[in-house]
Amino acid sequence: MKIKDETLGMWLGVLGVAFFAVTLPMTRLATGTQAAPQLSPWFLTLGRAALAGLLSAIFLLATRSPLPKRAQWKPLGMAVLGNAIGFPLLLAFALRVVSASHAAVITALLPLVTAACAAWVLHQRARMGFWLCAIAGSLLVVVFSLLRAESHGSGFGFEWADALLVAAVFAASLGYIYGAQVTPALGAERVICWVCVLALPISLPGTLWLWPQQPVAPSAWVGFVYVGVFSMWVGFFAWYRGLAMGGALRVSQTQLLQPFLSILAAVPLLGEPLDVVTLGFAAAVVATVVAGKKLSQPRHPAALATASR
Repeated sequence: MKIKDETLGMWLGVLGVAFFAVTLPMTRLATGTQAAPQLSPWFLTLGRAALAGLLSAIFLLATRSPLPKRAQWKPLGMAVLGNAIGFPLLLAFALRVVSASHAAVITALLPLVTAACAAWVLHQRARMGFWLCAIAGSLLVVVFSLLRAESHGSGFGFEWADALLVAAVFAASLGYIYGAQVTPALGAERVICWVCVLALPISLPGTLWLWPQQPVAPSAWVGFVYVGVFSMWVGFFAWYRGLAMGGALRVSQTQLLQPFLSILAAVPLLGEPLDVVTLGFAAAVVATVVAGKKLSQPRHPAALATASR
């Protein structure tokens, strides 16, 4: 039974990662491009949070979930800023300028940046090798951004959208860390539900106020519904449940599939070509993440056991 649970947990983890991976092309589908804009990034951000918030309220009421304790409101509020507002807003603005495949390479740093934020916020010590991997991964992203800017005729410099993507990665990482602080007490699924419900006083009025007055393509509404239901809500249910059933250490490795799934999903959804250079840089960044994750663990099993108590 345990083996079956671990296997199911792994598949749920893969499912969650797949939901998250499609977020990039679906966000670009919803916002459109600078030449052909659809939904505004502000509306998309608040609208997806409002949609997920209403679903979360139903879930919390149906399960008779108790209110968070006083000390838990601050971490939940930080998770709202990082995961419900910061990450989707910055991502939406960036994806009006760059392709989903381009964004997939930069957001591939998310697991490594999350570990770095954990070391900073939670005062966890990391080995020198981890920081070297973090630097190597960051340098790969810098080189990729410079080469892309030059190939697009922007000169040998950064595109401003890359700065937005980097900021989005940091926002998501901080949101994950603060959400993780209250996960043991509240339960994984309830954390994302409370995050979405806490955003409702801003997200719901903002959605109604910013409701588009101009015609919007049906495909943009499909992207909107996807990021509200799956990226912001259902994906977390599958992901958190997978971590619990299959083991966080084992299932978290499925995150390494995310940039490649994003690039592949962008082919049928957006018509983006499969680019060997993009795939190569994605693979290189993922390699630094793999090495960094290994080096972020304690040297000895005894240390790992002590840390987990």
